[in-house]
Amino acid sequence: MLSQTDLKIKNIGESTVNSPLNLSTRGDDGIADYIPEGSIVFYQNELIRGEERNLDLYFEKAGPRQKIFFEPPKTKAAIVTCGGLCPGLNNVIRSLVLELYHHYGVRDILGIKYGFKGLNPKSGYEPINLKPSNISEIHKLGGTILGSSRGKEEISLLVDTLYSLGVDILFCIGGDGTLKGAHALYEEITKRGYKKCIIGIPKTIDNDIHFVEKTFGFDTCIGITREILASAHAEAAGALNGIGLVKFMGRDSGFVAAHATLSSLEVNFALIPEVPFDLEGPNGLFMHLEDRLKQRRHAVVVVAEGAGQELIPEEEIEKDESGNIKHKDIGMFLSDSIKEHLNKKQMPFSLKYIDPSYYIRSVPANANDSIFCDQLARNAVHAGMAGKTDIVIGLWHGLFTHVPLPLATSSRKKISPESELWRNVIEATGQPFSMKSVKPEIDSN
Repeated sequence: MLSQTDLKIKNIGESTVNSPLNLSTRGDDGIADYIPEGSIVFYQNELIRGEERNLDLYFEKAGPRQKIFFEPPKTKAAIVTCGGLCPGLNNVIRSLVLELYHHYGVRDILGIKYGFKGLNPKSGYEPINLKPSNISEIHKLGGTILGSSRGKEEISLLVDTLYSLGVDILFCIGGDGTLKGAHALYEEITKRGYKKCIIGIPKTIDNDIHFVEKTFGFDTCIGITREILASAHAEAAGALNGIGLVKFMGRDSGFVAAHATLSSLEVNFALIPEVPFDLEGPNGLFMHLEDRLKQRRHAVVVVAEGAGQELIPEEEIEKDESGNIKHKDIGMFLSDSIKEHLNKKQMPFSLKYIDPSYYIRSVPANANDSIFCDQLARNAVHAGMAGKTDIVIGLWHGLFTHVPLPLATSSRKKISPESELWRNVIEATGQPFSMKSVKPEIDSN
C-alpha cells in the first residue's frame, strides 16, 4: 500500500544559494513566483460524496526554488538519452540547455553520446559540449542528436566517469529501464558520498510510467496513429469484407491502442495486453469479426504489441539488451490466423496489415508535445539546481511534480478494464467488454 514515505523526495544537502531567476515571493506584483518548499499536489483528486478525502498522500510540487544548492558558475551538468526513439527528445535536450545556460548561468553542459554506453570509458565515446549555438535548430528534428542505446552497463564505471568529468547534475531522459539505471547511479553515488544529482525525465511512447499521468511523445504518437487508422479504414471500406489490421506500440500497456482508437473512431476492435481475449469459441474475436463483416462488410482491428501473447505457440524466450522479454509478433500472428479462419469459412475477404511503429517514434514533436517537453525540461533544471535527486519529473492532476525514482519504476502503469478509459473504448468500437469464451460474471447490484 502506498504511503507518504514512498513519496518523500531526497535532497543532497541544504539549499543556501540565492536563485538567479529573480522571481517573486509574493502575489499580485505581476511577476511569477518561486515555488515555496512544502508545496504539495494531493494524490487523491476524486471521491464519492460523503467520503473523507485522504490528505495524507501528496507529491512534492515541481518548479523553481528561491534557494538552490549549486552555485551556477561552478556547476557542470550532463544530459543523456537512452532507449528507443520518441518524438520530443531533441526538444527536451534543447530546453534543458537553454534553461541552464540563459536563466541559471550554467556554462558547462555536456551531451553524453549513445546513452549510458557513453559513460562507460570502454566505449570510447567522448561527450560533446552543448551550447545554445549548437542546439538552436534541433527541436525541428526527430530522434536525438546525442544518440541512444539499450543495455546494462557497469554502474561503478559510469559513476567513475561522472566523477572524473566533474558532473554535478545528470539529466537522464528515458523510460522504465533508463529510470531504473538512473536510480542505480544514485545509489552508487550515495554510497560513495558524492554530492551529485540524478534527475529523470520520463520518455516512453507507451505512456506506462507509474505515477506520471503522461509522458512526452504520446500526443504526437496519437496524432500520427489517427492518420494511419484513416488509411486502414479506407483500405478496409474499399473492399468486400475488407479488414484493416494495425499493430501499435504497447509492450505491457495499451494506452497507445486505446487512445488511437478514441482519436480515430473508425476502429471496431481494440486489443490490449490488459484485457485477454480468445480467437475461437462462441464469444471469441473470430465470431465477432465474422458478425461485423456480415453486417457492415468491413472492419478495422487495432492490436497493441503485447496483447494476446498467450495465444501464440510457445517459443524460446528471448530478451532485448535491456533485459525486457521480446514479445512474439502478435500482428503477424493475428493476420495469419484471421486469414486461415476466413479461408476455412470460405468467406471472401481482403486483409491489409500495417505496422507503423518505427515511423511513429522517429517523427518531430507536434505543438502540444513541444510545449510539454519544454515544461518538463525546465522543471527538471529547477529540481537539479535545487539539489533534488533520485527523482523523475511527473505530471499529476495537470500539475508538475517530483516523483521518487523507486516509486516510478516499482511497476508499469496499465489500463484497468474497469476504468472510464476502457469503457470509452468499448463504447467507441462496439466490441463486448470480454471476448473470452467464458464470460465473467457481472454484479449489477
